[in-house]
Amino acid sequence: MQRSTHRWFAGGAVAVAAALALTACGSGFSGSSSDSTGKLTSSSKALTVMIGSSGDAETAAVKSAVSDWASSSGTKASVVAASDLNQQLSQGFAAKKPADVFYLSTDALAGYASNGSLLAYGDQLTNKDDFYPSLVKSFTYDGKFYCAPKDFSTLQLVVNTDLWKAAGLTDADYPKTWADLESVSKKLTTAKTVGLGISGEYARIGSFMTQAGGNLMNDDSTKATANSDANVQALTEVKKMLNDGDLKYAKDLGAGWGGEAFGKGLAAMTIEGNWITGAMQADYPNIKYKVVELPKGPAGNGTLQFTNCWGIAADSPNQAAALKLVEKLTSKDDQLAFSKAFGPMPSIKSAADDWKSANPALVPFLTAADYAKGVPTAKGSADVVTDLNSKLETLKTGDPKAILDTTQKNLEALLK
Repeated sequence: MQRSTHRWFAGGAVAVAAALALTACGSGFSGSSSDSTGKLTSSSKALTVMIGSSGDAETAAVKSAVSDWASSSGTKASVVAASDLNQQLSQGFAAKKPADVFYLSTDALAGYASNGSLLAYGDQLTNKDDFYPSLVKSFTYDGKFYCAPKDFSTLQLVVNTDLWKAAGLTDADYPKTWADLESVSKKLTTAKTVGLGISGEYARIGSFMTQAGGNLMNDDSTKATANSDANVQALTEVKKMLNDGDLKYAKDLGAGWGGEAFGKGLAAMTIEGNWITGAMQADYPNIKYKVVELPKGPAGNGTLQFTNCWGIAADSPNQAAALKLVEKLTSKDDQLAFSKAFGPMPSIKSAADDWKSANPALVPFLTAADYAKGVPTAKGSADVVTDLNSKLETLKTGDPKAILDTTQKNLEALLK
């Protein structure tokens, strides 16, 4: 289950390296959304859809949706659940026989877009205005909206309600500020359980950055902002809680990720995405919990979001059909079906009310769509984040400013 807690980072460095290695292997479309006549390619050839699946439920749901579309459209289509999506995508592009439609992560976008491997079809989507603006930004490169966000997740605070009550806390005590978070974390910390246990990485700690008004890069990843005063303030807050002993990293609790620490009762609270629900149901069904919005920081509400899109290959001989398929897969009905089958939140605003009605306990995750910030999408940024994560492991004794200065320098190097 840990794999799905790292949707942005799983294999991120590999994906970027592969994309960079393919600079000479692009289709020659240079990110164009059409052939030389200005029209999408069209043929009778079947479509291949490649996904990186979290398990049988996701694979079955996508196969069912694609099969339905194929039956109604008359265009044959098959789904391949890749054993190593990054490797198989890069091999397909290198051989000039890529899948027509495929899952694409934010960190892989820039590499493939810059070498002409991707079709920039976003503006041709009939439902383009239905996607959350922040998700559109995550898949915009060099001013072009490349691909439809297929779903997304955000981070919020997950609370063990039995431990909460045992500490004498009520619904009125759910933290609204950093000071509140410190207070309840202290009250929840015992000899056996820490108040707040999280994965010690940017993909969790970055939520504090956004609450302070910062992030590693600006919204379109064209400027490095890692060593801003806001980010220094955020890391200083996390360091304080670490040293107070009321916040611990999952690995220091003997857990692989925050969800495991929470599920085993080693942490009374954690910061995780909506994927935690699957882990709790499967592995820790007896733990009662509540999801609440993360506390506001000096700049107000803030959290991180994670997403993937449906990429379309520039070399696809049937781009027109691929576009129609993506429109179907990102429709309200399909996205709500995917959500029910394997847990992601719909990427379109029109599905919000139905999703909230079906998932009342998870509403805070979707509420965050209004203020969540995306992770960096600049080419090579995943490698920089990997380096940052190694430094965050020693934040308890480290210098927040020095850590962020190094990250700033590394990100700036990507933009030259």
